[in-house]
Amino acid sequence: MELSVRHVLLAVLLVSEGLIQVRSQEEQEVTEAWEGKACKCDCDGESPTDFTSINSYGSSSKGASSKGTRECMPECPYHKAMGFESGLVAAEQISCPNEDEYTGWFSSWTAGKARLNSQGFGCAWLSKVQDASQWLQIDLKGEKVVSGILSQGRCDADEWITKYSVQYRTNDSLNWVYYKDATGNNRVFYGNSDRSSTVQNLLRPPIVARYIRLLPLGWHTRIAVRMELLMCMSKCT
Repeated sequence: MELSVRHVLLAVLLVSEGLIQVRSQEEQEVTEAWEGKACKCDCDGESPTDFTSINSYGSSSKGASSKGTRECMPECPYHKAMGFESGLVAAEQISCPNEDEYTGWFSSWTAGKARLNSQGFGCAWLSKVQDASQWLQIDLKGEKVVSGILSQGRCDADEWITKYSVQYRTNDSLNWVYYKDATGNNRVFYGNSDRSSTVQNLLRPPIVARYIRLLPLGWHTRIAVRMELLMCMSKCT
């Protein structure tokens, strides 16, 4: 009798171990499947485009996807300023329409002055024309993963952008593409409500592009902006 009980207990133990191993294997397979489908920003240091991702058409690629967004990454883990405020982004990288008309007083308020936290006379970009056809363009001198936009109004007057849209492209031979919202419409980003506060708009998913355009849709008194672009980083550096 005692021997039969031992046999039964041993059989139960073996079955339990088998179930545990099967469950563990299933959990591992589920984890591997999730990790295989997940992707994240992998743009360490000064090489923000050195990553492998699933592009907008579903194929694996090195570098930027053909549509410029990364569907499998809803947001970046870390962000780093591109260098508007620090001066790493040079004035010639920032442009606007009809730059040759920025003479006299306006020569102090050119596109290259659109730098976050800039102070004093000429502290912002002031559009010479106040209509919805204006834009501020940034050439990043190479494809970068852009994850956000910071904006402020003019430092010395009550002038700012209240809302704007964003366009991008990977090179100058392609058409401009609007950044879309979840419904497929051109996304409207809400801007400032005073001259000094910083408004942050994160891009989820981020943009992979060389050229970025900010297109004012609404403004207070005049189109005026100080700004910074954020670069996606996989870790805090």
